[in-house]
Amino acid sequence: MIKISLPDGSVKEFAVGVTPMDVAINISEGFARNVISASFDGTIVETTTPLTTDGSLILYTWNDEGGKKAFWHSTSHVMAQVLEEMYPGIKLTLGPAIANGFYYDVDFEDQKITDADFKKIEDRVLEISREKHEFKLRPVSKAEALEVYKDNVYKTELISNLEDGTITFCDHSTFTDLCRGGHIPNTGIIKAMKIMSIAGAYWRGDEKNKQLTRVYGISFPKQKDLTEYLELLEEAKRRDHRKLGKELELFAFSAKVGQGLPLWLPKGAALRDRLEQFLKKAQKKAGYEQVVTPHIGQKELYVTSGHYAKYGADSFQPINTPAEGEEFLLKPMNCPHHCEIYNVRPWSYKDLPKRYAEFGTVYRYEQSGELHGLTRVRGFTQDDAHIFCTPDQLDQEFKNVIDLVLYVFGSLGFENFTAQISLRDQENRDKYIGSDENWEKAENAIINAAADKGLKTVVAYGEAAFYGPKLDFMVKDALGRQWQLGTIQVDYNLPERFELTYKGSDDQLHTPVMIHRAPFGSMERFIAILIEHTAGKFPLWLMPEQAIILCLSEKYEIYAKKVLNLLENHEIRALIDNRNESIGRKIRDAEMQKTPFMLIVGEEEEKNGTISIRRQGQEGNGNITVTIEEFAAIVNEEIGKTLKTFTV
Repeated sequence: MIKISLPDGSVKEFAVGVTPMDVAINISEGFARNVISASFDGTIVETTTPLTTDGSLILYTWNDEGGKKAFWHSTSHVMAQVLEEMYPGIKLTLGPAIANGFYYDVDFEDQKITDADFKKIEDRVLEISREKHEFKLRPVSKAEALEVYKDNVYKTELISNLEDGTITFCDHSTFTDLCRGGHIPNTGIIKAMKIMSIAGAYWRGDEKNKQLTRVYGISFPKQKDLTEYLELLEEAKRRDHRKLGKELELFAFSAKVGQGLPLWLPKGAALRDRLEQFLKKAQKKAGYEQVVTPHIGQKELYVTSGHYAKYGADSFQPINTPAEGEEFLLKPMNCPHHCEIYNVRPWSYKDLPKRYAEFGTVYRYEQSGELHGLTRVRGFTQDDAHIFCTPDQLDQEFKNVIDLVLYVFGSLGFENFTAQISLRDQENRDKYIGSDENWEKAENAIINAAADKGLKTVVAYGEAAFYGPKLDFMVKDALGRQWQLGTIQVDYNLPERFELTYKGSDDQLHTPVMIHRAPFGSMERFIAILIEHTAGKFPLWLMPEQAIILCLSEKYEIYAKKVLNLLENHEIRALIDNRNESIGRKIRDAEMQKTPFMLIVGEEEEKNGTISIRRQGQEGNGNITVTIEEFAAIVNEEIGKTLKTFTV
């Protein structure tokens, strides 16, 4: 008998050779009907894989990430089968699952796949799927595998790098592929499939190799799931921050300035400044001190911190000065500079914690193909802060930062999130600096603080920074997409590398603990996600213009200016649209700009000292007439509902 541990903490005994599907049936036949994949002791297995030792088993359905991964990878096999049928002689390479769907890289040689072929491929994939072919994994020798793929240089290269005894083929229908495993029970589960696009991709991602054709696809267990997904994609296009950023005149890019270097237009700069002031106000209340550091630093600074060894290849090339051997780098990180600020003078335990905050711009050389609007740029500003504290202060300081992050999310409408505890890789420790003892202390500090604050958490091994573990906030936007927003990191290593000290109550020198935190992360990326989350309809307190005054004719411009002055006295941001256009055109343009309130002024309003309010998105003629004071009260009440009060 073997003991199988399940995610709910229960342990069950089964005969040697039991399969994951047998275990699922033992739990519930209804549950088993939905199980499509499994993992055993952290390794993906088939639902038919015999289990011969004690271990931990996770059973996946379509609703689990592991289930989707197996579903999409299995569909990539069926699509590859169809491609071989329709384009004889092609060479298949790799077909993994990705975040949304799957792809297969193919060498079509002299043949060509076009958009016109997609429907035929999709129909044939579903035809094969309806035949309910089982996916069967079988071991093969290295010699046999090399013989099967002797005419495929790509598969041969993959097999050559594998050890004999570790090679498996996956069979279904008339198709066989080199594969490590992770499949659904049979093709019949695939009920909907669509090819999304094709693109060029170099073999193994190396531009020195031949360019292949990457065929992207996605599949679902129900047709309505595919329909909903495609509708979601259309909505995502409407919300694309690059499109809305241009329409709302927030930011731009210039080929002459350079790729990945955004230019903030007046409205965007004002929005960004409001975000900064919002956080600075909360930081001041929480005891942070604002600092400013240069945009460059000596290369040696980043060698000391370890950033150069880890990221030097992805940095801009060093800046050489007229002095021989003197090199500077565009600042890739703010933390080394903040360590040097701490080092300016000696500290006592009575002085700690020290909390340094900076909206510091950093620079990293991203490949041009990886740049994407504001979400992936070469120059970006972090809402960075570093807290230097004693080990005894660490727990409370970490919890205080959690409170600050939750305040930011609450004020900006990000309510659906999970806290990811990002720890070291359990096997490969070469990626990290520092002692195991320090890492264990840092990891335990995060785990305990998150538990005490009652956060919904998941653990992700291998996602830690090279100098310390993190608490990453994984936020779902209005479209259900997940983004990493906000991070808090515990670091015992940089203080040691920079020889930071404080004098303890025992009159001895000790090394402080360092907390890195950035609730926004990158200002550029945060604003991009905020644009898409809100579709450009930001919270009222953040809008570039909260109201626009629309004159029924030029006769009322003087009154409109009086209204504008009164609104400014109430700290309401507004402007006047006095163009020689119809009121209908002015309303349509204000709607496009997502302006929350349109204030219409004409003869009646001027006579009574009032304004006629129309809300953005309002249908019909449901305007209400109020005084300026009444309108100010409406605005303040609405802001009060969304802009939270930060308490310490």
